[in-house]
Amino acid sequence: MSVVTTTPSGLDAGARHDRRGSWLPSGAMITTRIMELRKRRGLMAAMAIVNIGIPVIFLTIRLVAHAVAPKSYGPAGGYDVFTSLVAGVMFVFGFIVAAAVGCTAGSIDLTEGMFRHLVITGRSRLALYFARIPAGLAIVIPMVATGFVIVCAVCVFAAPTTLHYQGVAVPAGLSEPGLENWAAQHSAEVVCGFPTRGPVNVACFIGPNGKVVTPPGQNIPTLKTIPRATLKADAVMIAHEDYADYKNYFLSPPVPLMIKSGLWIELEAIIGFVVGLGLASLMGQRTVPVILMIILEIILTPLLSRNVIPHLINVQRGIVGLAVAHLEPGGLPQVFGGGGPGSGDHLVPESTTVAIVVIVAWLVGWTALGAWRMATRDA
Repeated sequence: MSVVTTTPSGLDAGARHDRRGSWLPSGAMITTRIMELRKRRGLMAAMAIVNIGIPVIFLTIRLVAHAVAPKSYGPAGGYDVFTSLVAGVMFVFGFIVAAAVGCTAGSIDLTEGMFRHLVITGRSRLALYFARIPAGLAIVIPMVATGFVIVCAVCVFAAPTTLHYQGVAVPAGLSEPGLENWAAQHSAEVVCGFPTRGPVNVACFIGPNGKVVTPPGQNIPTLKTIPRATLKADAVMIAHEDYADYKNYFLSPPVPLMIKSGLWIELEAIIGFVVGLGLASLMGQRTVPVILMIILEIILTPLLSRNVIPHLINVQRGIVGLAVAHLEPGGLPQVFGGGGPGSGDHLVPESTTVAIVVIVAWLVGWTALGAWRMATRDA
């Protein structure tokens, strides 16, 4: 008489090999967790729409509009489009969707009633938990990378051919002497268009039809009355003042900036997944943790990252979103409603070392909490 044994539905084929209680997940266990997440088509569709669909739709509309009416609509790509999409869309929404995947991975066994069957097999609960980390990241990281590569490709190959700085068409990539020489040859545009700490020897007053005029009753030097040599000297001085700002503007995003930006948004997505995984495991459900992660990213982090509360500043520095914002590449506009490149001074002050410590603490802390709850939960 033979006895046939079966394992509950959803368990991986390597279950019988995992009864030793090792906390290290097996390859088969990780593969099974990946398959569990991929079967949730709604979640996968949401990830694809946010990380790939939104940038693709936006860039497609710009490509079509520029092709149809190039004089009315600017190029689809370029440095400005790249920085806006990365800091304004992919950073925030990539975190939210990754957190949703983490919350699903941390609660899927409980919500589907499979936790008891997994425990009965005798496998280590820690191994069951840790298998979810590489499984989830195997889905999140490629999805974020795909959307980012598409954005980089369009922004490079559909970049504008003329750089506009302060509303003036300027050649891109000039050295400081090069910008000064160009300014001397285009003194009127520089004096009237570039910002300056002044004072300069000429005042620009633009009247009807864009012509330079002198206000009635005033005796102020204008472009028509100032000596040409003086005008050139003022233009060179202004170009020297503005070079530090000018050199941060590009036609297309530089390769080093794209590499750093890609690693930066992947880091944010990894944090979202790991924290969501630990929080969902701790709470034993998915809906509330997802809501809490959205509140953290959309409301609490922007609010506490830009407004110093004297007696709670160390608590503010412990927010992982602020820590990641301090690691943002210098060529991007500051996240959470900040200004242009180099505007990181608007954030609550925090050193790079402290920011790294905070990120590591969040990753390790939420992983430990989630694993502990998995190990102590009643089957």
